Amino acid sequence: MIKKLLTYSLFCLTISVFAQTSTEDDLITIESTKQVDSFLQTKKHKGNKIVTFNEEKHKTILAKELFSMSRGAVKTKENEYEKTFYKVLEKNKTPYYRVSYIYLDGSKYTEADIASLRSTIVSKYNNGIPFSYLAKQYSMDAYAKKGGDLGWFTTGKMPVEFEAEVINGHHSLDDIFSVKIPERKAHYLILQTHEPKQIAEIKVLKIVEAIH
Repeated sequence: MIKKLLTYSLFCLTISVFAQTSTEDDLITIESTKQVDSFLQTKKHKGNKIVTFNEEKHKTILAKELFSMSRGAVKTKENEYEKTFYKVLEKNKTPYYRVSYIYLDGSKYTEADIASLRSTIVSKYNNGIPFSYLAKQYSMDAYAKKGGDLGWFTTGKMPVEFEAEVINGHHSLDDIFSVKIPERKAHYLILQTHEPKQIAEIKVLKIVEAIH
């Protein structure tokens, strides 16, 4: 009886080790997006997904370990219940930008009112009132609560006209400039708070398997 139990346990262990090794081997061979999609179809677990890590936002030990790995490398983490595989799919640096802004809604003010408000805000800023305070006082969208600070952002977060001026306008630190989008009746007063920054990002395929 004991011999049968030992044999069965060894058999189960062999299957488990083989399955884990097979998954890791499969991950190593993955190179294309099509292969990733096919692999995810065979691994049905809610934790299985592609995760993007941003070096500015993600400061965990795991994130730092993943950033130190080369493209295509695989890392495993294991606890009592499951084993998690991480494969680095892509490594790149993306330009990010950071400004603060005050949004004025042209559907609630006339053009003359907007011009007057803009002049008042710039004058107060030049007289030493912090832009963050002015944004909280005058801005008309959700970022007013943050003092107008957008945080680090890349293209696609703000209107095209806004981003084009920030990226291609050649503004220096502490410059204040305006952007008008007539079709949206949107007016922005923007403060250049940071120089553009290249931020490292990685895309990682995460696969979770239960340990039996």
